[in-house]
Amino acid sequence: MKVQDCMCQDICCIKPETKLQEAAKLMSQNHIGCLPVCDNNNSICGIVTDRDIVLRCIACDKDAKVTPVSDIMTCNVTTCKKTDDITNAESKMGQKQVRRLPVCDDNNRVVGMLTLGDLANKDNEIGKGQVCDTLENICDCEGNQNNM
Repeated sequence: MKVQDCMCQDICCIKPETKLQEAAKLMSQNHIGCLPVCDNNNSICGIVTDRDIVLRCIACDKDAKVTPVSDIMTCNVTTCKKTDDITNAESKMGQKQVRRLPVCDDNNRVVGMLTLGDLANKDNEIGKGQVCDTLENICDCEGNQNNM
Protein backbone atom coordinates (compact mmCIF):
# COMPACT_ATOMS: atom_id res chain seq x y z
CA MET A 1 0.00 0.00 0.00
CA LYS A 2 1.19 3.52 -0.81
CA VAL A 3 0.89 6.61 1.40
CA GLN A 4 -1.55 8.15 -1.12
CA ASP A 5 -3.97 5.28 -0.42
CA CYS A 6 -4.12 6.17 3.26
CA MET A 7 -3.37 9.89 3.69
CA CYS A 8 -5.78 12.76 4.18
CA GLN A 9 -5.70 15.19 1.26
CA ASP A 10 -7.99 17.83 2.75
CA ILE A 11 -5.46 19.77 4.81
CA CYS A 12 -5.06 23.25 6.21
CA CYS A 13 -1.70 25.01 6.11
CA ILE A 14 -0.62 28.21 7.82
CA LYS A 15 2.17 30.75 7.34
CA PRO A 16 5.02 31.31 9.84
CA GLU A 17 3.62 34.74 10.73
CA THR A 18 0.18 33.33 11.66
CA LYS A 19 -0.60 34.10 15.29
CA LEU A 20 -0.94 31.13 17.63
CA GLN A 21 -4.50 32.02 18.61
CA GLU A 22 -5.54 31.89 14.94
CA ALA A 23 -3.76 28.55 14.52
CA ALA A 24 -5.56 27.15 17.58
CA LYS A 25 -8.92 28.33 16.26
CA LEU A 26 -8.21 26.70 12.90
CA MET A 27 -7.36 23.43 14.65
CA SER A 28 -10.56 23.63 16.69
CA GLN A 29 -12.78 24.43 13.69
CA ASN A 30 -11.32 21.58 11.63
CA HIS A 31 -11.02 19.04 14.48
CA ILE A 32 -7.30 18.54 13.88
CA GLY A 33 -4.28 18.51 16.16
CA CYS A 34 -1.56 19.92 13.93
CA LEU A 35 -0.92 22.31 11.09
CA PRO A 36 1.90 22.32 8.56
CA VAL A 37 3.62 25.69 8.41
CA CYS A 38 4.40 26.66 4.82
CA ASP A 39 6.19 29.49 3.05
CA ASN A 40 4.71 31.51 0.17
CA ASN A 41 5.42 28.64 -2.26
CA ASN A 42 3.52 26.20 0.00
CA SER A 43 6.83 24.49 0.84
CA ILE A 44 6.91 23.11 4.36
CA CYS A 45 9.10 25.00 6.81
CA GLY A 46 7.67 23.70 10.08
CA ILE A 47 4.80 22.08 11.91
CA VAL A 48 2.84 23.15 14.98
CA THR A 49 0.64 20.95 17.16
CA ASP A 50 -1.99 21.67 19.77
CA ARG A 51 0.48 20.31 22.31
CA ASP A 52 3.13 22.78 21.11
CA ILE A 53 0.70 25.63 21.74
CA VAL A 54 0.06 24.44 25.29
CA LEU A 55 3.66 23.65 26.23
CA ARG A 56 5.60 26.28 24.26
CA CYS A 57 3.13 29.15 24.47
CA ILE A 58 0.62 28.90 27.31
CA ALA A 59 2.98 27.21 29.79
CA CYS A 60 5.68 29.77 28.96
CA ASP A 61 3.35 32.74 29.51
CA LYS A 62 3.46 33.84 25.87
CA ASP A 63 0.52 35.78 24.48
CA ALA A 64 -1.15 33.61 21.82
CA LYS A 65 -2.80 36.70 20.30
CA VAL A 66 0.54 38.21 19.27
CA THR A 67 3.01 35.31 19.19
CA PRO A 68 3.68 34.00 15.66
CA VAL A 69 3.71 30.29 14.95
CA SER A 70 7.36 30.60 13.90
CA ASP A 71 8.30 31.22 17.55
CA ILE A 72 7.23 27.74 18.66
CA MET A 73 6.98 25.55 15.55
CA THR A 74 9.12 22.47 15.04
CA CYS A 75 11.53 22.97 12.15
CA ASN A 76 13.33 20.23 10.20
CA VAL A 77 10.07 18.33 9.82
CA THR A 78 10.17 14.67 8.84
CA THR A 79 8.00 14.17 5.76
CA CYS A 80 7.13 11.47 3.28
CA LYS A 81 6.00 11.31 -0.36
CA LYS A 82 2.58 10.10 -1.49
CA THR A 83 4.26 7.39 -3.58
CA ASP A 84 6.23 6.03 -0.59
CA ASP A 85 5.33 2.58 0.61
CA ILE A 86 3.27 2.79 3.79
CA THR A 87 5.82 0.64 5.66
CA ASN A 88 8.52 3.27 4.98
CA ALA A 89 6.27 6.02 6.33
CA GLU A 90 5.44 3.93 9.41
CA SER A 91 9.15 3.37 9.95
CA LYS A 92 9.79 7.13 9.86
CA MET A 93 6.95 7.71 12.32
CA GLY A 94 8.37 5.13 14.70
CA GLN A 95 11.97 6.32 14.41
CA LYS A 96 11.05 9.97 14.98
CA GLN A 97 8.24 9.15 17.44
CA VAL A 98 5.69 11.29 15.61
CA ARG A 99 2.00 10.62 15.13
CA ARG A 100 1.70 12.74 12.00
CA LEU A 101 3.74 13.00 8.81
CA PRO A 102 3.20 15.76 6.28
CA VAL A 103 3.12 14.34 2.76
CA CYS A 104 5.09 16.47 0.30
CA ASP A 105 5.67 16.49 -3.45
CA ASP A 106 9.09 16.65 -5.12
CA ASN A 107 9.19 20.44 -4.55
CA ASN A 108 8.58 20.02 -0.80
CA ARG A 109 5.00 21.35 -1.12
CA VAL A 110 2.45 19.85 1.26
CA VAL A 111 -0.11 17.66 -0.52
CA GLY A 112 -1.50 15.70 2.42
CA MET A 113 -1.06 14.41 5.94
CA LEU A 114 -0.57 10.85 7.16
CA THR A 115 -1.62 10.27 10.75
CA LEU A 116 -1.68 7.39 13.16
CA GLY A 117 -5.47 7.57 12.86
CA ASP A 118 -5.22 7.10 9.09
CA LEU A 119 -3.16 3.96 9.67
CA ALA A 120 -5.67 2.65 12.20
CA ASN A 121 -8.51 3.23 9.71
CA LYS A 122 -6.68 1.06 7.15
CA ASP A 123 -5.47 -1.60 9.59
CA ASN A 124 -7.32 -4.37 7.72
CA GLU A 125 -5.30 -3.61 4.58
CA ILE A 126 -2.02 -2.71 6.30
CA GLY A 127 -2.20 -5.37 8.98
CA LYS A 128 -3.22 -4.88 12.60
CA GLY A 129 0.15 -6.15 13.84
CA GLN A 130 2.08 -3.68 11.70
CA VAL A 131 -0.06 -0.74 12.87
CA CYS A 132 0.35 -1.88 16.49
CA ASP A 133 4.13 -2.09 16.01
CA THR A 134 4.14 1.47 14.65
CA LEU A 135 2.16 2.71 17.64
CA GLU A 136 4.49 0.89 20.02
CA ASN A 137 7.55 2.48 18.35
CA ILE A 138 5.99 5.94 18.46
CA CYS A 139 5.14 5.57 22.14
CA ASP A 140 8.47 4.04 23.19
CA CYS A 141 8.97 5.71 26.55
CA GLU A 142 12.44 4.36 27.22
CA GLY A 143 13.96 7.09 25.08
CA ASN A 144 15.63 4.70 22.68
CA GLN A 145 14.37 6.62 19.67
CA ASN A 146 15.08 10.07 18.25
CA ASN A 147 12.47 12.63 19.22
CA MET A 148 11.13 15.30 16.93
